[in-house]
Amino acid sequence: MNSDAASHGLVQWHGTTIIGVRKGGRTVIAGDGQVSMGNTVMKPNARKVRRIGEGGKVIGGFAGATADAFTLFERLERKLEQHRGQLMRAAVELAKDWRTDKYLRNLEALMIVADADSLLILTGNGDVLEPEALGDTQIASIGSGGNYALAAARALDAYEEDPEQIARKAMQVAADICVFTNDRVTVETI
Repeated sequence: MNSDAASHGLVQWHGTTIIGVRKGGRTVIAGDGQVSMGNTVMKPNARKVRRIGEGGKVIGGFAGATADAFTLFERLERKLEQHRGQLMRAAVELAKDWRTDKYLRNLEALMIVADADSLLILTGNGDVLEPEALGDTQIASIGSGGNYALAAARALDAYEEDPEQIARKAMQVAADICVFTNDRVTVETI
């Protein structure tokens, strides 16, 4: 972890890349399948992107400890039920709990979640971040290859209308550069 990241309480997660692309009324979240322990690939085909909530109207992807991410997905599903499917409100409530609850505070994961109206990054610092719009496009990324995927997606945005193609091509770039990211991509679309 570099000192700048450490001073802000941010953790660089190794072992995955997740990207969310919102463009033209469609939102896509894509993630690779590699699970690494140190320098060893433990599993090449994990599913880190999934539908959550009643009716699968929310999609999400995670970077970080798998068990922690599943705990957070379950908590988010409960918050979605409590707040009648309102993702923004559920995400804010989860972020509050994540930051203040002694058990949740120790969970090591980041999430990108989306519904028909929002694309959000959720962090253990209590952040609910909505990525900056670049024209009609929003792009968010997390994980060890996240910056590579983000840069690729931004470059592709001007030339590609399909958010799924942007996400897939950006994931390929990340897989080619980041040793903790592979090319076994899972994609979900809203």
